[in-house]
Amino acid sequence: MEINDLVQPSAPAADPAALAPALDPAALAALTAGVRGPVLTPGDDGYDAERSGFQLARRHRPAVIVAARCAEDVVAAVRFAGAQGLPVAVQATGHGLSAATDGGLLISTRRMAGVRVDAAAGTARVEAGAVWGQVVEAAAPHGLAPLNGSSPGVGVISYTLGGGVGVLARTYGFAADQVRSVDLVTADGRLRQVTADTDPGLFRALLGGGHGLGVVTAMEFGLVPVARLYGGQLVFGGERIDAVLGAYLRWTETVPDELTSSLALIAYPDLPQLPEPLRGRYLAHIRIAYTGSAAEGERLVAPLRAVGPRVSDDLREMPYAESHTIHRDPADPHAYDGDNALLSGLDAAALRRVAALTGPAAPDMCVVQLNHLGGALATGGGAAGTVGHRDARYALRLLSPLPATPGDAPGGDAAGARLAAVRARHAEALAAVAPWRLGRSVNFLFGRHGDRPDAEEVARSVHDTDAHQRLAALKARHDPANLFRFHPAAAPATAARPV
Repeated sequence: MEINDLVQPSAPAADPAALAPALDPAALAALTAGVRGPVLTPGDDGYDAERSGFQLARRHRPAVIVAARCAEDVVAAVRFAGAQGLPVAVQATGHGLSAATDGGLLISTRRMAGVRVDAAAGTARVEAGAVWGQVVEAAAPHGLAPLNGSSPGVGVISYTLGGGVGVLARTYGFAADQVRSVDLVTADGRLRQVTADTDPGLFRALLGGGHGLGVVTAMEFGLVPVARLYGGQLVFGGERIDAVLGAYLRWTETVPDELTSSLALIAYPDLPQLPEPLRGRYLAHIRIAYTGSAAEGERLVAPLRAVGPRVSDDLREMPYAESHTIHRDPADPHAYDGDNALLSGLDAAALRRVAALTGPAAPDMCVVQLNHLGGALATGGGAAGTVGHRDARYALRLLSPLPATPGDAPGGDAAGARLAAVRARHAEALAAVAPWRLGRSVNFLFGRHGDRPDAEEVARSVHDTDAHQRLAALKARHDPANLFRFHPAAAPATAARPV
């Protein structure tokens, strides 16, 4: 199912030229002449396409876009922004748009998509605009795999800076744990290579807390020796939801670290564009990725199959290059908002309460996903990065579709009321798991958290107090003018006020 099939565009676009501040024409001309990629301002051909991403609930409305082709373009863009007093945002695919840069400078990195695998060293070097599908494809012929997420279209860099909980998470940990070096343009317009040896404090901060400390132009990370998986989905009908929830929680207490899984609850609307097996049904999807043998995988999933008949069951041995078929994430851009909670534990009664609040009786569609954490996420690489709440046992994610906003119009009072209702529903559902709540994952801060009245609390929930203070100190040192402010993880820099 493509979630954008469920919503309709709202009000027509406003004129973005009216949103742009005055820019120094000579400086803009020099920037345009000095970079390899196109420089776009409101009204230019290609401006709307360049500022658009996967998240359609809101688009960036920058005064200028630098569509970078190389690291030197990024350096020039950051220096221009600093001189002009423009805040800076970065976008590769736009999956993680949390707050748009209105009137600032947007660096689009989608043209910087190089991927190079060194099979002998077991590493990959990727540029800022690369997506995970490229890395999986490049590594597979060598019997290697990255610690990618469930969707091949997600950008590598932002995902990894947020930690990165992927298909192999319980076996190999966070994607950030594998990083060897980061090429970073800081707010002073300087390109530096950051490693655990050259700048251990900044390196550690980037891996799990790196948004808002600069613009990453490239990254090198380790690959893991995985060529195949046993995996797929078990899908149960709504009449078995209660039994599935209890069985899944009990099952996660028993499985080895080599098995990573998640549970999704989706009440599909009765729409003709949906496949018949999904239309109008409430389904529980259990997603499995196991690095052991298929025979052992069959034994491990037997307690789940014992719950009862499945709507579908496609568990199988597969090449790792097909790992994206496990979750079947939507590939087309759509509008959505969401929230999440990292949990120290969970019981079936609370999970059933979440299901009751978000299921078929809910006034707005809500996709619920529960990721089983632990394993190497809790034990591996803890000294290397600043990923928050590594001891969490589960991640509960909520996402609801919204009407797409094709241009700059906010959608009016109706759209605002819809967003408020969705967020209230999410808050009520997350209240059911409050006894176990540790904080939030920055990777799963879907939607526009920069416009929330609780934006500061959202930012602080990503890390514990000590890590939050370390990040604030680094932010104040490397970006005292808060040039990079358009992401929830940048909010620890409250010591550095916006210009």
